[in-house]
Amino acid sequence: MLLLNDTSLTPVSFILNGIPGLEEVHLWVSFPLCTMYSIAITGNFGLMYLIYSEEALHRPMHVFLALLSFTDVLMCTSTLPNTLCILWFNLKEIDFKACLAQMFFVHTFTGMESGVLMLMALDHYVAICYPLRYATVLTNSVIAKAGLLTFLRGVMLVIPFTFLTKRLPYCRGNVILHTYCDHMSVAKISCGNVKVNAIYGLMVALLIGGFDILCITVSYTMILQAVVSLSSAEARQKAFSTCTAHIFAIVITYVPAFFTFFTHRFGGRSIPPHIHIIMANLYLLMPPTMNPIVYGIKTKQIRTCITRFLLKGKDNPSHNI
Repeated sequence: MLLLNDTSLTPVSFILNGIPGLEEVHLWVSFPLCTMYSIAITGNFGLMYLIYSEEALHRPMHVFLALLSFTDVLMCTSTLPNTLCILWFNLKEIDFKACLAQMFFVHTFTGMESGVLMLMALDHYVAICYPLRYATVLTNSVIAKAGLLTFLRGVMLVIPFTFLTKRLPYCRGNVILHTYCDHMSVAKISCGNVKVNAIYGLMVALLIGGFDILCITVSYTMILQAVVSLSSAEARQKAFSTCTAHIFAIVITYVPAFFTFFTHRFGGRSIPPHIHIIMANLYLLMPPTMNPIVYGIKTKQIRTCITRFLLKGKDNPSHNI
């Protein structure tokens, strides 16, 4: 039953309906999501600990990677525990204010994820194009300020989402066809005019995603120009290998993000709801799951530190006997 408060057409709570059309297999769908979430949490905390404990990894590029891992943990944790409660225990009700809070955190952390990827592209640009000035340009102070500005950018642009959503009347019901509170998913069940919400959502996407992609594109264009001008084939190979993991991280972040964004606004009825919702969950879960694996495999310094750490762990028991 839809319960409204006394002063407006605002529901006391929403019902997150899970994945429409796949209700009978919710339990089976939950297993890969839970496995990916476990890998994401273990991998990112492990990567952050490794970067913190290994002095060889106290370089700007690895500090940015630790920031990316921290953002990944927050991003997937903002939705996955709640999603698993829906799929496992059918706990679908969420308080209206809790829904707004979840919406705020989801969009803030996805915006910060995009911003950190942009900062990492700029880091690669400085490292490859200006290697002698790398340590003096990217100091700890600069990194801290860049990370803080990226976070504040997301917060300031996302806060209006909560007010724009809160002002809407909800007289059509309180059932959200999703596993978490996304801005447009909530706005679509309103009986009010959501044009302002749609326009502002598009503007935020352009200000965050559009700006970050532009910076990433410009950075890699200049990196490519610098790399092809190198006379040594070994130096070119080293430069390309430095960027491989980051390019992969960009692809697995932006492809699901664009799919989710455009199908919400322009997909209409052409895409089944369950496909859209599964992609929306993968959009928040794929990057946190894959980033520590990719960087662990592709980054030589991290791979070396992991090997040394594991060998040290094997040696310790023999010393205690």
